[in-house]
Parts: sequence; C-alpha cells; structure tokens
Amino acid sequence: MFLRTLLVCVPLALLLRWLEFPPLVVFAISALAVIPLAELMGEATEVFAARLGPNVGGLLNATLGIAPEVIICILGLRNGLHNVVKASITGSIIANLLLGLGLSMILGGRRHGFQHFDKLHASLNAGLLMLASIGLIVPAVFHHITTIHEQRFSLETSVVLLAVYALSVWFTIRGGQQHFGDEESREKVRQSPKAAPQSHSHPWSQRRALTILAAATFTLALISEVLTSQLEPASHALGLTETFSGVILLAIVGNAGEILNAVRFARDDQMDVSFSIAVGAGTQVALMVAPLLVVVSQFMGTPMDLVFSPFEVITVALAVVVTNKITGDGQCHWMEGVLLVGVYAILALAFFDLPEM
Repeated sequence: MFLRTLLVCVPLALLLRWLEFPPLVVFAISALAVIPLAELMGEATEVFAARLGPNVGGLLNATLGIAPEVIICILGLRNGLHNVVKASITGSIIANLLLGLGLSMILGGRRHGFQHFDKLHASLNAGLLMLASIGLIVPAVFHHITTIHEQRFSLETSVVLLAVYALSVWFTIRGGQQHFGDEESREKVRQSPKAAPQSHSHPWSQRRALTILAAATFTLALISEVLTSQLEPASHALGLTETFSGVILLAIVGNAGEILNAVRFARDDQMDVSFSIAVGAGTQVALMVAPLLVVVSQFMGTPMDLVFSPFEVITVALAVVVTNKITGDGQCHWMEGVLLVGVYAILALAFFDLPEM
C-alpha cells in the first residue's frame, strides 16, 4: 500500500512542471511517480501470466513497458536529437540485460536460493540477442568501409530485424506453447503459494487487468515525457555529460517499470516471468524499437541510421555475451546477479568518465 501512496507524485510532477519548479526537483518527483505505475503494471501482468503462461505474460509487460520509450525516442527524432536517441537505445539494452536481470537474480536468489527458468526460451532469446548484436556491428563496420548507400543499408537491415522479431513473437505466442511448456508453467503459477494469495486478494478479471495495464502505460508515457524534458537541465545541475545522462540516467528511469517488475516477480519466485520481462525488454529495444525508429524517421524528414558509436556497439555486444553465458543453463543464483550488476557498474563508470563526444 505504501507504493500506492506514491501515485500522488503523478499529478504533483505535472503541477510542478507547469509551475516551472527547478528541473532537478521535477525530475526527482517524476522518477518517484514511475514506481507505483510499475507496481500496477506488475499486478496486471500477473493476471495474464497466470492465465496465458509466464512467457506471454512477460512479453506483454515488456511490450507495454517500452511504449513510453518509443514515444520519447520519436519526440527526440522530431527534434533532431539522433545521438541522444541512440544513447537511450544503448542504455536501455544494457540496463535491462545487466541491471534488471542482475537485480532480479540477486533479490530472488537471496530469498529462494537457486531459481529456474525455461532453458529453451533462454536459448531463443540468446539467438535473438546475437542477431541484435550483428544488427549493430555490421552497420558500424559498413560505415567505416564506405558511406555510399549507408542509409539504405540501415533501412534494409531494419526491415530484416523487424521481420525476425515479429516471427519470434508469433513463435512465442503460438508455436512456443508446444516447446516452452507453458501449460506446466501456468499450472506452477496457479499452485504457487505466493501467487495464490495475490490472486485471491486481487480478483482482477482479464478485462480489468488489461484496462489497468493500458491506463498505467499511458500515464507512464506522460510521466516519461516530463522526465525527458527535464533531463538536460537536471543533468547540467548535477554536472553530468549528455552521453552519461542518455545511456545511464535516462535509461534507468525510462526502464524503471520493467526493472521493478522483473525484480518483483523474481522475489515471488516466478523467475520465468522475470526473465521474460528483463531479457524480453532488452531484446525488444534492439530488434523492434531501434529498427522501427529507422523506418519511422524516413517519414519524419529526419532519417536515422543504425550506425552507433564504436563504444556503444562494444558495450551492447559485451552485455549480450555476458547475459547469454550466464542464462544458458536455465538456472540462476544471487552471485550470478552480482556478476551482471558488476559488469553494468563498470560500463556505467566508463560512460561517466567518457568525455563529451
């Protein structure tokens, strides 16, 4: 119930922005407003996870969770902030894969010891993440070889990434039920001693859960816009570079919903859902958001390409390799979470010390 009281921060953030309070104050209040919205999204997702299986439930949460980021990035492209948008994409990928999944493993592992998630689902995500890495590495190499047809190549690559991601979603929802053991996982969620009381105390129907999920997502998008508008002045007040603010600060705040929900399900010993949210969100940003922005930008008059800076490409590739290595066996414990968060801390420090480019 304490988290619900933080909902007062939603109208408060909008009011403080209208009254033109100091950007740092508005940014802090807006960040607090994200927490209860994420809690509502988590409760609504649990309804679908119990009825549709953890993989589909986590996919739904991750999809709606990145909706605000898509809006933020489109607004950034409209203002010609291509580098900030790319930094935000990079930050979102590493924040979900390393920080979100790492914190989930730590807090879930400390409470339950060893936790398990679907190994075949992890294998599918590993392949998708490798494809995402290739989708960033090849355009960067292409850029250093020649700039002829560079924009066209980015657009063509984006179409391939979107097509593969669409097929992976179809496989997860339809074909994956035969392979991921959704029926078994669904029964496990229903019989879970931690899930049962929540279902009893919150008897939400699917329609009510979907309504709350949509309302929370819309409100989160509104608050995210406020956060974005206050990011630059708040960063200057804190003495942070634009690169660090985009890759680390904005990414953490913008993905707070996914991170908090991933941790919430891990603590409830529903690691399948937690994994689907954290890794699924990182995969969606790389395979759906980035290529979608490339396609959409063609119609906005401010074309974006997939040529990220060498350091951004390296950080994403490292995050993918480490995540795939740790999650390949379908089980985890809190020390593996420490390793992921440790990698994230090193990358964050690197961006903090990196001079403004």
